[in-house]
Amino acid sequence: MDSPTLPRRNTFAGLSLILDRVAERRDESLWISELAASDSARYLLIDPLGQTYLPTDGQTLRWLDAAERERLLGDVKASFLGLTDERPNFLLALDDDKRAGELEHALGARRAGLRDIGLLLPVDEAGLFAYGKGLAHWQRETRHCPYCGSPLVLVASGHRAQCTNTACGRMQFPRTDAAVIVIVEHEGACLLGRQAGWPKGRYSTLAGFVEPGESLEDAVRREVAEESGVIVGDVHYHSSQPWPLPQSLMVGFTATAVDRTIRLRDHELEEARWFTPQDIVDGMADGSFLPSLPLSVSYRLLEHWLRERAGLELDALVAQHKR
Repeated sequence: MDSPTLPRRNTFAGLSLILDRVAERRDESLWISELAASDSARYLLIDPLGQTYLPTDGQTLRWLDAAERERLLGDVKASFLGLTDERPNFLLALDDDKRAGELEHALGARRAGLRDIGLLLPVDEAGLFAYGKGLAHWQRETRHCPYCGSPLVLVASGHRAQCTNTACGRMQFPRTDAAVIVIVEHEGACLLGRQAGWPKGRYSTLAGFVEPGESLEDAVRREVAEESGVIVGDVHYHSSQPWPLPQSLMVGFTATAVDRTIRLRDHELEEARWFTPQDIVDGMADGSFLPSLPLSVSYRLLEHWLRERAGLELDALVAQHKR
């Protein structure tokens, strides 16, 4: 299948359309300090579990303004996320869960994770939550130099970590792990699999992490062969999605199989099956088939395939058979 024109962006994607990261000015400490103290500055809160804060009666982020930040979390170092319509956005990553709980009470707020509210938030806030969560995770997990073991200190407004050992001084940068996810087809059917721990009837496209020395296309072929035994020929890019759960980038593809032979090899999947569009329609009707959650690029891959191959809209099928 050719690369598609997407009717809508993947969840968390498209942040560059609204956010200027201003990466070239992250080292300008005076400018960053002025932004942080401005009346228009706002602060995104991330707790030790990667959750954020929302009003108890709403579905938007509970940002802090500069005055609230100074009063409640003045000792927590802020990381600069960028500008939205010239408005400065900062991250406050909390390390102490007790303090995070006290803050929840002080703000009259509740906490929720990215999976829970990613689809409920406004598009811009969902993208900023994903961005902040990914950055906070890297900061939390990157405390010591991997070369000499010395403590690291955050610099560049939270986007780099420098070794404090003057004899070393190496710099660490935020890490993103590339993963491929693919919908494989063969003569009118698509290949989907399920893991044992998933809800009954849930099937998803196949996915896996890219290994050293692999192109993305090679990773698609290897992962599909390892998980299902199916041999893939042509591979085409579809779209990508930030997936900070905790630190991945999902790169979506469509692919064509050489044949339909299935032989589960690495035991990661409980089952792999070929589905025609009618199989999916019938399965959703009788409850034996559940697609991935709309949060994921897997949903978008199946959505695209059903539309291209059968003129079916996955959203409409889900709404029709929602339980």
